[in-house]
Amino acid sequence: MDIIQVVGIGLVATVLILILKEHKPLFAFSLTVFTGVIIFFLLVKQIAAVIRVIERLAVQAEVNLIYLETILKIIGVAYIAEFGAQITRDAGQGAIAAKIELAGKVLILIMAIPIVTVIIETVVKLLPA
Repeated sequence: MDIIQVVGIGLVATVLILILKEHKPLFAFSLTVFTGVIIFFLLVKQIAAVIRVIERLAVQAEVNLIYLETILKIIGVAYIAEFGAQITRDAGQGAIAAKIELAGKVLILIMAIPIVTVIIETVVKLLPA
């Protein structure tokens, strides 16, 4: 799978969506969502490979895997929120898209608290008393 396939799928879907939008807007929107999901599934293999490399590097660097797992979850939340917001925006619901993005940011902040806490504790330990 390479970028040519992704762009090809995107262009074909775009042309079909533009044709269908005037006569069957609900079907055109469904095709938009379906295309996004197909492109995402095409990328899953590459995403898994990147995660394996990051995990291997973390083990070599003796980084606690709990922190790595948290960071990967944060990245996942960011991508999912962005995907949901874009689909919602495509449906003409910009206000709901903004709320999805806000929810993603709040969840990321909540998930980051343990990492921020460890960083602050480490900095405090390094400071002279």
